[in-house]
Amino acid sequence: MPDTTPEPLRLTQEHRELLDQLLDKWSLQVLDTLCERPRRFNELRQAIPAVTQKSLTTALRRLERNGMVERVVLSTRPLAVEYRITPLGSTLQDLIDRLYHWTTTTLPEVEAAREAFDRSV
Repeated sequence: MPDTTPEPLRLTQEHRELLDQLLDKWSLQVLDTLCERPRRFNELRQAIPAVTQKSLTTALRRLERNGMVERVVLSTRPLAVEYRITPLGSTLQDLIDRLYHWTTTTLPEVEAAREAFDRSV
């Protein structure tokens, strides 16, 4: 009888790189915001007020390079650029929602653990 035990997950350098890029300080918020609807750059800055222009640009370029976001030049006068979630990027929406739900649910426990740790050092 063949062994049907699944192989353990192995996080390769490629996995870590992609996860680092998706889970960095701003990418999750950018993805979550773009899952609602396409937005122009300044709309994204307003939706994520703490992000700097440089950090938002970096996050958008990284997400675009990874196929999660697309940059669309609109034929308006003057020309405008809009960012949209791609089909690949939209596959992350359920994961992002679950991650936000998990953080909301467990935050009180995490804060208690932090306080206990801080008191002990």
